[in-house]
Amino acid sequence: MSQRLSFDDEARTEMLCYLVIGEFVAMARTGEWLRTDHLVESVRIWMQANGATCDWQDRVALAQTAAELAPNVLASLQLATEQSPAQLFVDGWMLDYRSPIVCEVHRICAARLNCR
Repeated sequence: MSQRLSFDDEARTEMLCYLVIGEFVAMARTGEWLRTDHLVESVRIWMQANGATCDWQDRVALAQTAAELAPNVLASLQLATEQSPAQLFVDGWMLDYRSPIVCEVHRICAARLNCR
């Protein structure tokens, strides 16, 4: 039996960071933000990869927050969407927390969730 991740404030922040960066990937690849169904799938992927569980209200709230936050974060970090989003990941779709961009997005996400 695998151990399940407690869906605490840090887990919420990590999921939100993952979703915001997922939005960056979508913008870089397609020129558009993620559709709702893709956000839902990204939540599912993150939860499965991290052994997390949370109720649907938390999932919806975080996906909605990511969709609202991503354009502002992208603009504030002055990231060019043409930059390869691959630099933000290691081992496939795991975020690279050694990346200054990932660390800054995480900080912004933590601040946003603390404001609620």
